[in-house]
Amino acid sequence: MTHAEQLSPRYGAAGGNDGWDALVRAFAWINIAILGVFVLETVLVYGAPEVPAPSEAFASGAPGGWVMLLLYPAAVIGAVWAVMRTPLRGLREDSDLVTAINRYIIRGAFFAVLFIGLADAAVSFVRVEEMLPALVGDEMASKLGRSAYRGPYIHVPLFFLGFIVAIFTRTLGFTWLALLIVCAELAIVLTRFIFSYEQAFMGDLVRFWYAALFLFASAYTLLEEGHVRVDVFYAGMSPKTRGWVNATGSVLLGMTLCWVILVLGMGGKTAIVTSAMSNYEISQAQLGMYTKYWMAGFLALFAGTMLIQFAGYMMDAVADVRGQPGGRDHDQHANA
Repeated sequence: MTHAEQLSPRYGAAGGNDGWDALVRAFAWINIAILGVFVLETVLVYGAPEVPAPSEAFASGAPGGWVMLLLYPAAVIGAVWAVMRTPLRGLREDSDLVTAINRYIIRGAFFAVLFIGLADAAVSFVRVEEMLPALVGDEMASKLGRSAYRGPYIHVPLFFLGFIVAIFTRTLGFTWLALLIVCAELAIVLTRFIFSYEQAFMGDLVRFWYAALFLFASAYTLLEEGHVRVDVFYAGMSPKTRGWVNATGSVLLGMTLCWVILVLGMGGKTAIVTSAMSNYEISQAQLGMYTKYWMAGFLALFAGTMLIQFAGYMMDAVADVRGQPGGRDHDQHANA
């Protein structure tokens, strides 16, 4: 049985898998590969001071700087090689693969903020009630009062735990996170008006989870076409014309905007995301949660997941332009 015969109806081979499809696939995967290198280098350079930045390759000729710099052309070559190695893969097949990767990233991020939020709120509570020294001793209580300790030794392990848990579950968790936000807000109301008790960390937890819900769900909402579309002409367009609109919009507006956010937010030590993350920035509220720096990181995660989803959306749109079978039903969203 041939590869095309094994494909589902959405991956039908009609009109696809030629040079143009390969070019579009390569463009999408190059963006994703460069994104991976950009994030990896940002974490290494600003998380480990001994790792040289790519710019140091020209400034000082440091060998490590050249290694970091050459990762970018290596990522491009790797993406092109992967596309050439899979000539029978169609645009829609790659689009669904990109979406699956993005789903995993978002699932992992959901569980990470769930674990980090609960753990940090618990530590903040016992610290506010001055129970921390009795539980862990004066020395550890002092360490847990510093974000530079709580971040790498509590938050980071829980972050990786979230991505491990995401391997074994398929739920995106948006509805559950929304429920947790409601429960956290309800707890504030009950403790304030019934027990006259309220602490800064309680409001911090609501903001932490709400920011995660809003920013993490954006890529999934794009996939389901749930974002507001100002529809003047779109509903009356043919599927091919809609494909052109979606493909060009994904590249010129979507992916470009995501790269702007990433470069401005993570392009230097004083950038808004890298500065907050590397310094474990916290709010000025007394005895609140130490999660403000994660909320800066949410911006990078938002831009990264949106960039990945726009790459998949673009491939699906080009498949519509080329009249390939298996297109999504856009009418239900356009007419909503």
